[in-house]
Amino acid sequence: MEQTITILIYIHAFFGGIGLITGIGSMSVKKGGKLHKKMGKIFSYAMIISCLISIPISWIPGHKSLFLFLISVFTIFMVLSGNRALTFKSKKKTEVEVIEKVLNYGMAIFSIFMIVYGARGFFTVVGSHILYMVFGGLGLFLVYRNFQLFKTFKELKVAWLLNHISHMMGAMIASVTAFIVAGLHFWTITAWVLPSVIGTVFIIYWRLKVKGKFRKAL
Repeated sequence: MEQTITILIYIHAFFGGIGLITGIGSMSVKKGGKLHKKMGKIFSYAMIISCLISIPISWIPGHKSLFLFLISVFTIFMVLSGNRALTFKSKKKTEVEVIEKVLNYGMAIFSIFMIVYGARGFFTVVGSHILYMVFGGLGLFLVYRNFQLFKTFKELKVAWLLNHISHMMGAMIASVTAFIVAGLHFWTITAWVLPSVIGTVFIIYWRLKVKGKFRKAL
């Protein structure tokens, strides 16, 4: 049994590594180009496979980690939602599909759970409770922004791209964080939070850049 778990961990780490490399590559090349799209697809598949493997591992005795389970679900949501945002680019799309609603309502439930569970840390012993609240709050914020997109995607022509950037960068943050924490074994608050801070700066930069280009086009 332990040998099987070890193999799964290696497979998880392998796909996580591919996700990390292709994610950095996708960020480095021209946005919207063929190479960016190919690397983005590989990044998406690699991250989803890696996270799907980590979910059962996080419940196995000796490897239990509620936080890693929730972050895996969080990452899958960001990758799927980030790719679903691209569908709003199509002029043929006239309404929000069921899959978008299911993804976001499901993420809202997980986010509320993270916030409530993290809040318990102020009264009982809950390790890294601040992190639960931070990621839970971020999850709710992203869900809120998604529902804004659902209401206005016909009018706000650039909203789909802004959502795509935010979610894919969020998944990239998770990939880097996993590498630092699980790969390099830096189990500190700084290791968990610093990638999010740096990633948020990049998200803000790209969002402002996209908005700037859109204003010039108008």
